[in-house]
Amino acid sequence: MIFDDHDTIVAPATPAGGALCLIRLSGSRAIELCDSIFRGRRALSEAAAATAHYGYIMDGEEVADDVVVTIFRAPHSYTGEDTVEVSTHGSRYVVERILGLFIKAGTRMAEAGEFTRRAYLAGRMDLSQAEAVADIIAADSRAAYAVASTQMRGGYSSTLANLRERLVQIVSLLELELDFSEEDVEFADRAELKSLLAELGSAITTLSDSFALGNALKQGVTVAIAGRPNVGKSTLLNALAEEDRAMVSAIAGTTRDTVEVVKNLGGVNYRFIDTAGLHDSADELERMGIERTTEAMRRAMIILWLTDDPDSNVADDLAGYEVQEGQKIYRVLTKADLRERDVVKDVVVPTIVISAKTGSGMAELQRQLLLAADATAAYAGDVIVSNRRHYDALCQANEALTAAIAGLRTGIPTDLLSEDIRQVVHHIGTITGEISSDDILHSIFANFCIGK
Repeated sequence: MIFDDHDTIVAPATPAGGALCLIRLSGSRAIELCDSIFRGRRALSEAAAATAHYGYIMDGEEVADDVVVTIFRAPHSYTGEDTVEVSTHGSRYVVERILGLFIKAGTRMAEAGEFTRRAYLAGRMDLSQAEAVADIIAADSRAAYAVASTQMRGGYSSTLANLRERLVQIVSLLELELDFSEEDVEFADRAELKSLLAELGSAITTLSDSFALGNALKQGVTVAIAGRPNVGKSTLLNALAEEDRAMVSAIAGTTRDTVEVVKNLGGVNYRFIDTAGLHDSADELERMGIERTTEAMRRAMIILWLTDDPDSNVADDLAGYEVQEGQKIYRVLTKADLRERDVVKDVVVPTIVISAKTGSGMAELQRQLLLAADATAAYAGDVIVSNRRHYDALCQANEALTAAIAGLRTGIPTDLLSEDIRQVVHHIGTITGEISSDDILHSIFANFCIGK
């Protein structure tokens, strides 16, 4: 995809079919081209910035629709260019007709993400903020919105900019030493440099470590409901969904495929996956279901291991299963309404005693789930990484920084030490866009909606 940033572009910023639709134009001729088909009390070219004007969009001598036009003059607009927003009736026919009139007047339809791309190129936001715009639009929970909102407002960018600035200062001092190499001087105190690199490494590690939570809050926290047959997995899923989503039967092996339910708890979306019971089976369909169970368990952030045996422990039940990094496992002892004896607690993982039939223990289960994916930091505006591209760049930056710290310890030449630190600067710069390529920009903005 090749963008021509000199064109004036147009696109609906809201879907047609509702009561109203907002059509957006941006470019050096946006006001002029809108003036060519708009009739109001006065020409838009004479109007002050950030003002709204009632009038008509004309198709020759015929009124296409009555509209409200708001104008924004460069550089004080979303894109940094002259921008016009036309609020029209939401009829698909009307919207298509007005778009056709604008294209006939000299605009072209915007490509996906082109408005935000222009905002980035105009310096209205950095690349990480531009990506956060798409995340805000896609956010379907309070937690996902909070993470994206902090990123769009620049909290993430300022943290990265501070890291990058300090690293650039280090590189400058090291390269100054190279200019005076014959005089054997050190402008960067090595003890101070070692301390600073360790501090920066800790900051980068903290950011990259937040990705597991950030990605879960963005995509939804995956919870695998697992266990042997007939321990109440489907009953629990139905209780969480508050409707019958999975078949419940006393016949072992009723569930042969995964069933997923999304439920919002405390502003966080949880993706509960009911799985086939784990057991040895000669039935080919059951074996396929069991394979899907183990795959769902590997992908889950949380595993609820259900059992109705008060003497069981998760270590024995999951013998042979390799717990994934960062996974949280809970032993859920089901059918409390049928049990009279005391429960034997598992010494390794927390035990939650429930009865999905009566509701006993369900509040405690939900409390534990909220603790396992605590979104408090997101609501407080803390910086949390939720973007895979950013996470990969931070991991690469951390590798280069680790190499620099090791090189400093072993006394590598200044030019090699400087290059290692420059790699850290480079990888951080790819996140915010100080360093970018057309391929990266295309990949990012191609995922946007047309009107943004």
